[in-house]
This record gives sequence, C-alpha cells and structure tokens, in this order.
Amino acid sequence: MKPKHWFVFILLGAIWSSSFLWIKIAVQEIGPITLVAFRVLFGLLFSLVVILIRRTKIPRDFKSWVPFLILGISNVAIPFFLISWGEQAIDSGVAAILDATVPLFTIVVAHYLLHDDKMTWPKVIGLLMGFAGVIVLMSKDIGGSPGSVFGQIAVVVASMFYAGSSVYARKSTQEASGLIRGAGPLVSSTAVMWVAALTVEQPFKIPQIPITWIALLWLGVLGSGFAFILNYYLIHEIGPTRTTMVTYIFPLGGVILGVLFLNEQLSWQLLAGAVLIVASLAVANRNPQKTND
Repeated sequence: MKPKHWFVFILLGAIWSSSFLWIKIAVQEIGPITLVAFRVLFGLLFSLVVILIRRTKIPRDFKSWVPFLILGISNVAIPFFLISWGEQAIDSGVAAILDATVPLFTIVVAHYLLHDDKMTWPKVIGLLMGFAGVIVLMSKDIGGSPGSVFGQIAVVVASMFYAGSSVYARKSTQEASGLIRGAGPLVSSTAVMWVAALTVEQPFKIPQIPITWIALLWLGVLGSGFAFILNYYLIHEIGPTRTTMVTYIFPLGGVILGVLFLNEQLSWQLLAGAVLIVASLAVANRNPQKTND
C-alpha cells in the first residue's frame, strides 16, 4: 500500500477501535436504543453535508434505494444496538476483541454466496483458531454472571450481521458511489432507531452529562459518518480483502483504551483470546489478493 493508504488505514482503525470506549461511556447514562438513535442521526447529518459539498448524485429511483434500506437495518441498526446493549454488561476491550471476528464469519457467508471467494485451508484453520479465541475469551464468565455471557453473545451476533451484510453489500451496491454507500444505510437506520427510541425506551431520556454528548458526537460524526467514507475509500483503492484487515487493530486499540481510561482489568483469558483472534485473521488472510477484489 502507498503511504496515503496506510495513513487512512491506521486512522480508520483508530477511530473504530475507540468506538467501544465511547459506547461504554454513553451507556452509563442512556439506553442502547437511544444511543444508537443519536449516533446514526449525527452520522447521517455529517454524510449529507459531505454529499452536498461534493455535489454527489443521489439515486432517485426506489429500486436503487432498496439495498441501502436493508443494509440500514442489517449492517447498522441491529449490530450497533447489539454491541451497545452488550457493553452494558461487558468491558469495552472484550467487545472490541469479539467484534474483530467479523472477517471469520464473512469467510463462511462468502463461501456460499459468492462465486469468487471460496473456502480454503488457511481460511478453515483461521476460522477454527478464531472461534477458539472466542471460547477462551468467554470461559472466565461461563458459570458466572449470565449478563456478561449474554453481552458477549450479543457482540458475536452483531459480528454475524456485519459479515452477512458485507457480502450482501458487495453483491447489491456495486453501482453506487462510495459516499452513497456510506450515507444510504444511515437513512433507514435513523428512521427505525428513532421510532424505537421514542416508543420502547420510556421515558425517553435526553443526555444531561457533557461527556455523553461528546461520546455521541464522536460515535456519530467520526465512528459512523467519517469512518464509513474512509472505509469505502479503502475498498476502492486497495480492495475489500485488505480493507477488512483493519479489524486487526480492534483488539489492541480497544483493550489499551479500556485499561487506560475505564480501569478495565487484564486477564489471561483476555490476552489469550485476543492473540488467538488476531492470529486467526492473519492465517485466514495469509495470501491476500494484490489487486482490488
């Protein structure tokens, strides 16, 4: 990759790694549905500003919008909610590590739904290593707090949604520009999450603590709007295979931030699980394609 690609790659990894910290901070005051509602709204507003500045052409036929409406639910609303809900019971570092399993689930989904991305032995070995890491990570809570176990399961399920959605996006949004791919799903996710926030989480609570607003703005403007633009820029420049390797940064960044700013504890299960999952990603992507996929 060129230096500019490395810069964007590291910046994207840093932004997404820090998202787990800010989610943990925000759920201390507001519910996970309200958190996601504000997050996607701020992300959508940022994306619309960029689209207006860049004068990007917006699709006007409903057929072009169907994939984005679906992705808004499957790739944004549901996984954002599951991770936020899960972090009510688990550390931000644990969530970051578990979310790094997205490429492993993508391997399985892509094998059955894409003709040019089939299972190979390195992928199978990486898959087994990754799930071993998940088991090690969860082992300290099995038989203990059920809330912690369910919180971890929620993040794993969110990773499954991300994996399925990434394959669907590849098949259904090839004609759209990168900005529209990033902003489009935020339209339906914003509508759905605000309806849910105003009807499910009663009484609806407006954040009162300044740090919560900082967390929501960070998650929305940087973690959703700006990060989505960076993500699709990399997909176009270096290909989706290399772009997904940004998840390598999640365990390291998420754990370090959680320990430094939230006083989260290190354990051998946390370290061993992180090592296994990162190693599994390296094995599964041992021979990435040199050109755009």
